Amino acid sequence: MPNLPLLLGHRGARASRSVPENTLASFDLALRHGCDGFEFDVRLAGADRAIVCHDPKVGRVTVSRASRRQLVHLPSLNDVLQRYAHRAFLNIELKVKGLETIVLDALREHRPEREFVVSSFIPDVVMELKARSGVVNVGIICEKRSQLAQWNKLPVEYVVAHESLIDEDLVQEIQAAGRRILAWTVNDKRSMVRLAGWGIDGVISDDTQLLVRTLRPSKVERVPAHYLNHRQRA
Repeated sequence: MPNLPLLLGHRGARASRSVPENTLASFDLALRHGCDGFEFDVRLAGADRAIVCHDPKVGRVTVSRASRRQLVHLPSLNDVLQRYAHRAFLNIELKVKGLETIVLDALREHRPEREFVVSSFIPDVVMELKARSGVVNVGIICEKRSQLAQWNKLPVEYVVAHESLIDEDLVQEIQAAGRRILAWTVNDKRSMVRLAGWGIDGVISDDTQLLVRTLRPSKVERVPAHYLNHRQRA
């Protein structure tokens, strides 16, 4: 098999029913399973808070309008960078516009020691990040072929494509252009092996245990029982 890809958890170890996604506990678990890092979602809360959250609402609270007293149980981008910037590959997905300055300031304060990428579905976000910083790796996320068709028109280092859009020719095309390609969300063994065989640069999966067991069995670790039996929100 060619050089093995990066193994990344989707929102941490999302397949785990005992640990909530997009929490420090879920990120810890993905790393314990043997992943190189993880993808996580960032939203703007109020005018100046970057918090880790996938959906626009949490319960009855609209994230974009949340006060400082609300959503304090959710980790911030700074929390994640402080805890993992020295030891994990981070795929930081920006869900909305308006986060660019906050994210770049946070990355300057907590400079990751491993490689990382700031990604988004929104081309304007990608363009704004690159205009403000020439050193931060950025990525465009593609779920549809119409989105994927635009990858080579954007100043990105990474293409983060849904697995249904990827074939071996696409992998070679993107890599020949000096870019890297990550596949999401890959949750079955056959697809993991096929993508690795094509030389994909990274695989993002909900099932971090299956991912590591399939593509890097030497890194499988025994997970402590408290990860499996105790629900905690970091």
